[in-house]
Formats: sequence, structure tokens, C-alpha cells
Amino acid sequence: MQMNKWRSFCLGFAILLIGLNAMAQEQSVIKPRLLLSEIVQGMPKGERQEVRVLTASFRPGDKTMLHTHRFPVTVYVLEGVFTLEMEGSEPVTVKAGQATTMPPHVKMTGYNRSSTDPLRLVLFNVSDPDTPYLDPVH
Repeated sequence: MQMNKWRSFCLGFAILLIGLNAMAQEQSVIKPRLLLSEIVQGMPKGERQEVRVLTASFRPGDKTMLHTHRFPVTVYVLEGVFTLEMEGSEPVTVKAGQATTMPPHVKMTGYNRSSTDPLRLVLFNVSDPDTPYLDPVH
């Protein structure tokens, strides 16, 4: 009787190992896809920085106020098309799945130029602690 229990255990364990091996072979290695690599200036130099991840939703035709940022801001477009107008530069158009970096101390306005489609963004900002995210330009 003991021998049969031992054989059953060994057979069950072998089946389990075969199943785990098959599952391990089916899993793939995740390889990140680079969306943006850019050398930026104006990053905070203090010993501590504040990292912020923000979202923004624009209805068709919405725009931001004219503003600047004290540190670079990276924008990732989740949905829609983002148009960024910066002083001294041609407008930049960023589509869903793309990213761009907004430089510090440049006057800018962001737009959803679509008359029908919403725009959703994720914004990444690293700054000195307690620094305002943006400064309105009057």
C-alpha cells in the first residue's frame, strides 16, 4: 500500500513538473519599446527632486493657457492628437502612442485642434520639491 502511494505521488509530481515546464516555455520575455530619448537641459540639481505624473483631458477645441515650465516636462499622448506651439519654434504635432519633451522657460500653449475627438495626455515632471507645475504668462 505504501509503495502505491509513493508511486502515485511520484507520478503526480512528474506530471506537475512537465506542466510547469510547458507553461514556462509559453511565457515570453517582455521587451520595452523606446518611445523617446532626448537630451534635455534644465533638470533640477538639488539633492532631492519631486516626481509628478499627471493626466490631462481635452475636449475637442480645448487649449491650455499660455504658460512656461521651470523644468522639462515629458508628454505622452494616450488618445487623440496634441499640438504644441512654443515661442520661437514651429508647432509640434504628437499623435496617440507618441511622446515629446517640453523645454523649460519657453512660452507655450497646447491644443486639441480636433473638432470631434477628445485628447488624453500623461505628463511626467521632475522638479525641485514644491515647485509649481507651470507658470501662467500674462
